[in-house]
Amino acid sequence: MNLHKTLATVSGMTMLSRVTGLLRELLFARAFGASAYTDAFNVAFRIPNLLRRLFAEGAFSQAFVPILAEYKSKKGEAATKELVDHVATILMWVLLLTCILGIVGAPIVVYFIATGLQADPDAFDASVLMTRIMFPYIGFMAFVALSGGILNTWRQFRVPAITPVLLNFSFIVASLFAAPYMRQPVYALAAAVVIGGILQVAVQLPALRRIGMLPRLGINLKLAWSDPGVRRVLRQMVPATVAVSVAQISIIINTNIASRQVSGSVSWLTYADRLMEFPTALLGVALGTILLPSLAKAHADGDPEEYSSLLDWGLRLTFLIALPSAVGLITLSEPLTATLFHYGKFDVESVRMTGQALIAYGVGLIGLILVKILAPGFYAKQDIRTPVKIAVGVLIATQLMNLMFVPRFAHAGLALSVGIGACLNAGFLYFGLKRRGIYTPARGWGVFMLRLCGALFLLAGVALWTAAQFNWIALQAQPLLRAGALTVVMAACGVTYFGALLAMGFRFQDFKRTSK
Repeated sequence: MNLHKTLATVSGMTMLSRVTGLLRELLFARAFGASAYTDAFNVAFRIPNLLRRLFAEGAFSQAFVPILAEYKSKKGEAATKELVDHVATILMWVLLLTCILGIVGAPIVVYFIATGLQADPDAFDASVLMTRIMFPYIGFMAFVALSGGILNTWRQFRVPAITPVLLNFSFIVASLFAAPYMRQPVYALAAAVVIGGILQVAVQLPALRRIGMLPRLGINLKLAWSDPGVRRVLRQMVPATVAVSVAQISIIINTNIASRQVSGSVSWLTYADRLMEFPTALLGVALGTILLPSLAKAHADGDPEEYSSLLDWGLRLTFLIALPSAVGLITLSEPLTATLFHYGKFDVESVRMTGQALIAYGVGLIGLILVKILAPGFYAKQDIRTPVKIAVGVLIATQLMNLMFVPRFAHAGLALSVGIGACLNAGFLYFGLKRRGIYTPARGWGVFMLRLCGALFLLAGVALWTAAQFNWIALQAQPLLRAGALTVVMAACGVTYFGALLAMGFRFQDFKRTSK
């Protein structure tokens, strides 16, 4: 498999997802701005989203994909299909129970997630109602995660990568055609989440049927539980759940702290997070998606050299693209925020506050992406306990940093703690892989980093100088001119960075590689 071509395909699909996601945020910002009700929606959406990452994507994928790859490589199609059926049955019943409990206990959940909302009873009640509406979303996402794991193991990356676009499409339609006609417009977005989940499930079915892996859901839990493969997946999910829980606990704590800041803080962080997700998704998510099954196959085949080589390739690409992205977020925080969000109810104060959060996220961007590359190095070997231990320590460090940063930087301090915590996480993962001999850096890293730093220095200078030539706030009345100005600035930055790399001897064909 041509990994370079596959990465380009997955990144392209992910780009479409992020562009439509950004469009949804533009519509959201224009129509609702940053208020108590937008905070209520973001809190309500975060709850099923956290559980989706916990049960459906994070822990499940980390435990399921390596074992599925092993079955496919060593036990054949019939045994693999039986494993898929039994895992799907267990997952369905667990998530059904979780959804019922979540709907019934929504007030308690919202209270613990965002205690600050109680200061506005109407916003609190709205968050509870929207939580109940959206809770079934995690059930749909469980099936999507199962499907994605199967399709990625079969190296069918396109459908899982394009699936998130459907949720964004649902948001866009709801914002344009449903919200204006509702007494409380933000409720239209809650309904859009459920509709988007249904659409995401529907698009997976034909792809699974084509490869003969469409799960057959059963009611015989005893039969599914007796499958040794299911028990292995569940045993792996216990530490994986702890690992993902640590990250999500940190998010919950940060949401709670943000809800106690000035009104709009949760929304400012959400808007900044949306921009930060562009590089993390295009590189981190895309690379992690294609690396995990490839690493799992290399492990199943007993090929440590291929394993280390895959990690080295992923790390070089990460530094090549993530570092300039971080410099861009830091130096162009105001131009990006103003050009994309400064319309309608999104005022100058919101531009300033979102920009501060974006700078803070930029500081830790490299860590946020590296974790998505390094963690699969452990997951593919079915070692989930090591990342758990590291994640617990990082959670403690992140909250200690909150004590230092939040009093000084308010909501931006939360983003800064998350970013620095991710860098610590990545550092411990890296040294753990090296110490165990799982990863051995290839030759040439010193020269690679020296050239990269030179190009980054030039990039930062060009970004700061060109951005200073425009009054981004005053250009609100001329959105096309402002968008054009941002395009010119970003083009100048891109030409400077990649031109400097080429001048210093970089050849991008050196980053092409295939997987066995």
